[in-house]
Formats: sequence, C-alpha cells, structure tokens
Amino acid sequence: RPRSNAEADGQLLEEVAAPDAEGRRLLTEAAEAMKLSARGYHRVLRVARSLADLEGAEAVRRPHIAEALTYRRTLPGR
Repeated sequence: RPRSNAEADGQLLEEVAAPDAEGRRLLTEAAEAMKLSARGYHRVLRVARSLADLEGAEAVRRPHIAEALTYRRTLPGR
C-alpha cells in the first residue's frame, strides 16, 4: 500500500481521490478541453487529493480540482 499520493497507481488513485460529482464534471470537461492524456488526468487528481489532504478534507471536491487545474496551466513548459 503506498504511503503517499505520489506512490499510488492509477487504479488506487481513482479510489482515494475520487472527486464529488461537481469535481468529476469539471475534471472531465477540462480533460477534454485541455486534451489531457491519462497521465495528465491522473496528475490533476493526484494534486487535487494532496490539496484536499492539506485542507483536512475527507473527499476531493470541485475547488480542489479547480486549483489543481490552475497549477497545470501556469507551470513553465506546459
């Protein structure tokens, strides 16, 4: 069992970082608009789970997904 979000494989990540309905909808729409690969999709989920953890939230919600997506757009070289 992985000790961190970074160590989780895609299947486990889908379980521990499953967003609420609004978050899932935002992530799906963003993935299509930004043409995210499966790897990119999982990276957003991983960051969103980390943001939820930092907040002490049990579940990944839309604001966590939205913030994770902003980091994806603003990093150099993206």
